[in-house]
Amino acid sequence: MDPVAVLFVDDEADFVEALIKRMRKREIDAYGANSGEAALAFLADATTAIDVVVLDVRMQGMNGIETLEALKRKYPMIEVIMLSGHANLTVAKEGMQRGAFDYLMKPVDLDELLYKLQDACQKKRLNEARRSNSSTDSFP
Repeated sequence: MDPVAVLFVDDEADFVEALIKRMRKREIDAYGANSGEAALAFLADATTAIDVVVLDVRMQGMNGIETLEALKRKYPMIEVIMLSGHANLTVAKEGMQRGAFDYLMKPVDLDELLYKLQDACQKKRLNEARRSNSSTDSFP
């Protein structure tokens, strides 16, 4: 399988940088943005196809739910993992209802995050393959 391409979105710049460094050591193509607006701008200009977005729930400007909604409207195939330092089942449920793949709590265990990233990427690629196959199928 090709390397997973991940965009980490969190308004804590040090946290994003640390995750990027740790993920790149594990052969994950990792990128970062420090706001929902910056994430959308990155995706609009990206030369690399992003498989998964790891998105903080609480951010200045667009919060995680607003960013999730905008991501799913513009990039429905990208999987989104919500990340929060505040246990809130209501927000987790809302994120899942709006299309998030999963929800993790900070501090996040790196092995668990890697597993979720690979699982989310696999789901994205299967959905893309299904979509590609269904668009090439012809019916008499």
